Amino acid sequence: MKKTAVLAIGIFLLVSCAKEDSGVPDVYVNYRFLDVEYESKRDENGLFMVSGQGVAGLMIYRISSGNYVAFDRCSTVNPGQKCAVKAEEGSAFTVIDPCSGAKFSVIDGAPAKAPAKKALKKYNVSPAVGGGYTVIN
Repeated sequence: MKKTAVLAIGIFLLVSCAKEDSGVPDVYVNYRFLDVEYESKRDENGLFMVSGQGVAGLMIYRISSGNYVAFDRCSTVNPGQKCAVKAEEGSAFTVIDPCSGAKFSVIDGAPAKAPAKKALKKYNVSPAVGGGYTVIN
């Protein structure tokens, strides 16, 4: 009985700790950028949009000095359409899916307005050897 209970709890913990699938396809991402590049290419809200990477491009946002987050611009609402989120006019904290009207947080990619239910696909950002940062999956 105890073994069964321990096994059941273990399985529950493994399942509950699994990453939520955004529905956005997995593609190879390995993009390097410098602080100078971020500063020169970011918009007035601090968003640096990169084309040609990920499924629908990358969105890079600086949380604080040396601390960046990166997401795929592909909306999680109907990801097969590969609709790229864009900066929302008048808002420094959300981006909008122009195809569905869904909104997402630039800080953590979380859904901010329906019909969004899943967060944007997040990529890892880490310091690169020789300076700058690397966005990888």
